[in-house]
Amino acid sequence: DVLSVCCMRWAGLSLYVTVVTQSPLITVSKGETAKLDCNLGTVTDESARWYKQTPAGVPQFVLRFRHDWSSVKYGSGFSAPKFTSTHSSKSDYSLIINNVDVDDSAVYYCHTWDKTAKEYVSQ
Repeated sequence: DVLSVCCMRWAGLSLYVTVVTQSPLITVSKGETAKLDCNLGTVTDESARWYKQTPAGVPQFVLRFRHDWSSVKYGSGFSAPKFTSTHSSKSDYSLIINNVDVDDSAVYYCHTWDKTAKEYVSQ
């Protein structure tokens, strides 16, 4: 199933709703390339941010990327060509993990900022 989370607020008579959706569980073999998809919903002018979390650990910031940036911004311990990001629209992003190894097995969260809702939205 597609994972989603929703944050909302009332503004006059309008209800702003932003939903971030991610691709479901994927399985890849060692040495292959993993592609994780994320849709930012109505958010089109913010970056997509990816976090990695293993069962025993806290979320680690992997990278940020925005459709109009020339390069990806990485968290400590993460870099190209192992990790990269692409986009197919202003709200559709992918996290690419090359040459997958056992250590890459984790839950990867996609995250963004919704200015209209004034709340963080993530999944």
